[in-house]
Amino acid sequence: MSRRLFTSTVAALTVLVMLCAQPPASAQTAPVATKAPNTAAGAKRTWTPPHTPDGHPDMQGYWTNNTLTPLERPKELGAKEFYTEAEVADLMKKDQTRLALNEEEGRPTEPGTTADVHYDYTQFALDRGQAKLSWNRRTSMIVGERGILPPMLPEASKRNADIAAKNRGHELDGPENISLSSRCIVVNQESVPMLSGGYNNNLQIVQAAGVVAIMNEMNHSVRIVPIDGRQHPSAGIRQFKGDSIGHWEGDTLVVDSTNFTARNSFHGSGDKLHVVERFTRVDADTIVYRFTVEDPETWDQPWTAETAWSKVDGPIFEYACHEGNYSLRNTLHGARVAEEEAAQKKAGK
Repeated sequence: MSRRLFTSTVAALTVLVMLCAQPPASAQTAPVATKAPNTAAGAKRTWTPPHTPDGHPDMQGYWTNNTLTPLERPKELGAKEFYTEAEVADLMKKDQTRLALNEEEGRPTEPGTTADVHYDYTQFALDRGQAKLSWNRRTSMIVGERGILPPMLPEASKRNADIAAKNRGHELDGPENISLSSRCIVVNQESVPMLSGGYNNNLQIVQAAGVVAIMNEMNHSVRIVPIDGRQHPSAGIRQFKGDSIGHWEGDTLVVDSTNFTARNSFHGSGDKLHVVERFTRVDADTIVYRFTVEDPETWDQPWTAETAWSKVDGPIFEYACHEGNYSLRNTLHGARVAEEEAAQKKAGK
């Protein structure tokens, strides 16, 4: 079996897993062209959130962080941090037109992508536009005039290049060479910071005295954030999603996360990654999610990003990723077959 063939087989298996994981129709609310918030931190608020019995803002329910706002600002927008309301309305209209064409003709499902020879994603409700989109006026999640990641430190660039070079040509030697997301150990949507991915971008928040739990639809993991005054564990304890502890600052939930491992890197970060997240419910249907990232061994300065979460209907159904782990086994088996074929060809057999 050729490498191209087994790669196509893996892609097919991946989509089968994705199909089994689709949220119910009740959670897939069509996008509505409503007035988009600018999500500016510190904006004047007149809405008072409901409170839980222990006196803190009630953020419980089902939410989505599904958005088309990129993390980094497109170069052609320069220092422009916010779209106008008219520009956002135009973007909404264009995306709805794109989606309609996809559903009718099976065109590429995401802006800027090429057609997939195997699948029409809209047929399986996998296009982002088929779920509720959280629109806001930001041109990028990263705030400020630059709107892009700060330059990576030379030593960080070398570190990441060395890691890539070490694995180059060995990507399919064994399971330990395959990415954590491909192995379904931890995927981007459930990592910290919490950003949307290609699909399954719903979340559920549950609060109790001294704790907040956030369940991700993707990989069906639950993030437990204690709010009881405890400290982070010793620096020797490292976790894929770090260690999170929280506290309230007025109506804002602040979550401090440390103790990351470089094995689950965020845009090239190392194990000194430190993330501070701020969750603020600004109206009945919106949570502003703002986070600051710093890693003194990766960037020479901290950077901050902001997006909005929108309320959606529930419930969230279980997501089965690599159920039975067949995909990983087949991927590695396909690699061994390809290697054997290459060896036989080299030997003239």
